[in-house]
Amino acid sequence: MRTRMRGWRWRRNPLRRRSDVVEAWTALLVALLLCVGAPLVGAAVGWWAYGDARATQSDQLARRHQVPAVLVEDAPAAAPSSQGVKQPLYRVQVRWTEPGKGTRTTSAQVPAGSVHGDRLRVWLDAEGHGVAPPPSDAAVWQHGVTAGVWTAGGMAGAVFLGRAVVGRVAERHRMAEWEAEWARTGPDWGRRTA
Repeated sequence: MRTRMRGWRWRRNPLRRRSDVVEAWTALLVALLLCVGAPLVGAAVGWWAYGDARATQSDQLARRHQVPAVLVEDAPAAAPSSQGVKQPLYRVQVRWTEPGKGTRTTSAQVPAGSVHGDRLRVWLDAEGHGVAPPPSDAAVWQHGVTAGVWTAGGMAGAVFLGRAVVGRVAERHRMAEWEAEWARTGPDWGRRTA
């Protein structure tokens, strides 16, 4: 014996209320928004974030340059940590030779544990100040994907929250409709007929 009837909210029957129809349309809208809307919005935001991060990367690559430098002082040692953790960067004094201007000194970010006299390449801005390196291609992709995933997830959460609110309001209306029906039918229910 079948206890559940599929699609009963779409069919005409005397037990169907207006709140049942609202819930049926809400379920259809939720399915459409979750299957089509959230992925499309997530992809659009992710693509926009990727383009924005790519433009920032290009701008920083155009304004910054790398030079070979020598450490003037030791960088602090890295704290003991688990393997696979990226080594921290510390700001220390470095010296480099600029063509036509001679030897210059500035502070730049270098890996932890670097010692006086080490040779490495540092990033400088147009004024010769040490700056962080521009974001890598992987960081640009990661930014775009993360923005897209969080946007799609946020939209899905908002859809589920909206569905819960509509369901709660529909349940209240359904109970009010049934109470009104019972107020009309209840007094006749207890009468004895001969």
